[in-house]
Amino acid sequence: MSTPHPTADPAAGAAVKAADRAHVFHSWSAQGLIDPLAVAGAEGSWFWDYDGNRYLDFSSQLVNTNIGHQHPKVVAAIQQQAARLCTFAPGFAVDVRSEAARLIAERTPGDLDKIFFTNGGAEAVENAVRMARLHTGRPKVLSAYRSYHGATAAAINLTGDPRRWPSDTASAGVVHFWAPFLYRSPFHAENEQQECERALRHLEDTIAFEGPATIAAIVLETVPGTAGIMVPPPGYLPGVREICDRYGIVFVLDEVMAGFGRTGRWFAADHFGVVPDLLTFAKGVNSGYVPLGGVAISPEIAATFDERPYPGGLTYSGHPLACASAVATINAMAEEGIVENAARIGEQVLGPGLRALAERHPSVGEVRGLGVFWAVELVRDRATREPLVPYAAAGEAMTAFTAACKKNGLWPFVNMNRTHVVPPCTITDAEAEQGLAILDEALTVADTYAV
Repeated sequence: MSTPHPTADPAAGAAVKAADRAHVFHSWSAQGLIDPLAVAGAEGSWFWDYDGNRYLDFSSQLVNTNIGHQHPKVVAAIQQQAARLCTFAPGFAVDVRSEAARLIAERTPGDLDKIFFTNGGAEAVENAVRMARLHTGRPKVLSAYRSYHGATAAAINLTGDPRRWPSDTASAGVVHFWAPFLYRSPFHAENEQQECERALRHLEDTIAFEGPATIAAIVLETVPGTAGIMVPPPGYLPGVREICDRYGIVFVLDEVMAGFGRTGRWFAADHFGVVPDLLTFAKGVNSGYVPLGGVAISPEIAATFDERPYPGGLTYSGHPLACASAVATINAMAEEGIVENAARIGEQVLGPGLRALAERHPSVGEVRGLGVFWAVELVRDRATREPLVPYAAAGEAMTAFTAACKKNGLWPFVNMNRTHVVPPCTITDAEAEQGLAILDEALTVADTYAV
């Protein structure tokens, strides 16, 4: 464990935890089986508890603190905005709301120049789907297995991972298909070109059998996040774009997790030269300092609502505090070269470092990613690629690996048989190398469960 933080106060921590256990109902959890860490503070790439234990945040919390914890420019912007105008209804023109929209539109791919603000990513997806259905007059939406789009009504049905199962009504107009993932190819592909071609053929077959005239939208995470950080093969996203154009289907890219520097570009779509009709965002737009998300909208879809009211809205749409934090975040990222830092860290530190770990540890089946957006696939057997724990299941092996990380001062992002390496875009070389060293030690624990 690293040197204890000087502000340790175990008694205060115990009080915080007691109050949490008495009154807070936590998401995605069996309430009686969890033991939340009481957090005392955070700065940059680090946070600490009341016992003084410091953790290098290799999770960016929920992959959203792209600019790091407590960035002084963003904190100051929130304070200044609070002193001037805390809140105002979304029907008014507010300077920071307009400026946030301008800065976002300036960076989105192509001509996605209109911004509809939401409170977060799930609501952004909800509204993108609503826009697509109203624009096309069609009911169905296609999305991929191995995806996550949020926990609200439409978003959870679009989601492909097991968190969908308890809430899936099978009546939401959603059809799932297989997106490319060469390491666990559903198409028996042997290389990226085959995976791309077969995945596109599968998508076209799905459209043909569902009826092209019934499909409003195809929704894809540009680079799937929680489901495994599976970078699509060259040609896949442009291929989906062409299919959508051919059938009059709205192409929606979900950049809630991949956007705002996470992959080493402002938006992950920039890696693939593709422009969607709608793009959803949240998280990194202001590092989650104040809840904010939104939809970037193409001129054609925006024009649908020039004379026809858009039947959707939120009380807090374009909240001034949230928009002020977004303005400060985007400006700081530009001024400080934070997107460029994410790209460099991925190319020079995390990518090479993780590949070196894969060579040393039999429990590592594959590493993959871009920028500060990486996944380490843990397996029992490299030859068969059997996951270290079964799909949609927890297990002793991942529990032991996670505990080893935390014991040595690293907070990981673990999902199923993977650990995701997703630190802030502001992480330094030394911090990234320190995190890799802790992962190296923790993987020796995972190795004991591998063949």
